[in-house]
Amino acid sequence: MLEKFIDYLKFEKRYSHHTITAYTKDLSQFHAFAESCDIKIEAVDHSIIRSWMVDMIEGGVSNRSVNRKLASLRTYFKFLMKQGVRQDNPMLKVVAPKMKTSLPTFVEHSAMDQMNVNHEDIFSDDFPGQRDRLIIELFYQTGMRLSELIGIRPQDIKQDAILLTGKRNKQRLVPISNSLKQQIDRYNVFKTEQGWKNRENFILTNKGEKLYQKLVYRTVNNYLGRVTSVTKRSPHVLRHTFATHMLNNGASLDAIKEILGHANLAATQVYTHNTITKLKQVHQRAHPRGA
Repeated sequence: MLEKFIDYLKFEKRYSHHTITAYTKDLSQFHAFAESCDIKIEAVDHSIIRSWMVDMIEGGVSNRSVNRKLASLRTYFKFLMKQGVRQDNPMLKVVAPKMKTSLPTFVEHSAMDQMNVNHEDIFSDDFPGQRDRLIIELFYQTGMRLSELIGIRPQDIKQDAILLTGKRNKQRLVPISNSLKQQIDRYNVFKTEQGWKNRENFILTNKGEKLYQKLVYRTVNNYLGRVTSVTKRSPHVLRHTFATHMLNNGASLDAIKEILGHANLAATQVYTHNTITKLKQVHQRAHPRGA
């Protein structure tokens, strides 16, 4: 049934490879726990799931990871009910552990400006340097995800927008600025000089091959480390930075939701907390009784 469920996620739900890998790992761990208790999946009840939760928490697994695994299990039992393997969903009696709410990390506007103004000192004037600058600018100016960046094809670059393929293969057009178009053109010049004009992927490694996650992480971490002291320096931090700066400069939540490719507005509303925090600081500094 686990194999059938994974096929269901892959071919019917069309989840990403990363998501399917996470589901497979989570559910394989639960199956192993149930087997250690000598209980088949058809007979699992809420008490076994709670025992698994306790076992994970005592083993040092964070509440966030526990909640993700429970989400995988919740979807799995719904599938088992559809298949007639079970008549009930034991997850209905399971209360997930509470998680501390943390605000998204973002880079200050001044730091991103510094990277742009001093780009000649920060990025080398060759293919790797201009490729790295384009990676940073694509994340910061469009808020795209890491997987979306890696998946960009040359034909996805339109005159005033980029076609991105997001979660569950949903596509959306994201507008691009004149400065970003200029950076794309500059990158293409260096790319053509390398003889890589007609490659399937738009952004390439130094060897003309498809971009990979570790390279992008290293690139973002390296360049952000030159302009900011924030400890988290990942592609997702640039996505948060994009959304926070847009909101701080008057963009509507609905517009940001569409650009980010969020399925619902609740996922976008987390950025309002950063804005409220900033407004409180301004109020405290500016109002006679703000302190």
